[in-house]
Amino acid sequence: MSKIFKGRPILQGNAESSAEVSHVGFSPTASYIDIVFKNSTSPIIQDHDNSDLYGRDISGKFLCLPQSIGSSAGACMMMAAAKVNALPKAMLFSNHVDSLSACGLLMAKNFLGTPILAIDMLGDEFLKEVKTGDKLKISEDGTVEVLT
Repeated sequence: MSKIFKGRPILQGNAESSAEVSHVGFSPTASYIDIVFKNSTSPIIQDHDNSDLYGRDISGKFLCLPQSIGSSAGACMMMAAAKVNALPKAMLFSNHVDSLSACGLLMAKNFLGTPILAIDMLGDEFLKEVKTGDKLKISEDGTVEVLT
């Protein structure tokens, strides 16, 4: 039986993919530092402080997280990651979308034409329920279904 969560659509769309779950804040700066400073095209997450995501490829997946963390440079890091197709297909926030993520997502969409879907306010229960590898389906109305 599937489980359904309803959030607020930020950047709307319909899509299906697998989940990558982080129970701590996602740092774009720490995650994508090699892309910016070493001209890497590797989508592998470099943030040593995030044991949920370190060493994983989240590109094309649904990143399920409470929020992102870091400085305003993180938005630029997200745009650099978008240039090499290293961003997730969607960011699904249990809390409100933070300004860092919102800025990075809008920059990737408006300057690069790379739409990354985003839904926030899915609730704490969302991060307790969804597991890395789960198949998810999102709808443009902000519905997220954990498929079983």
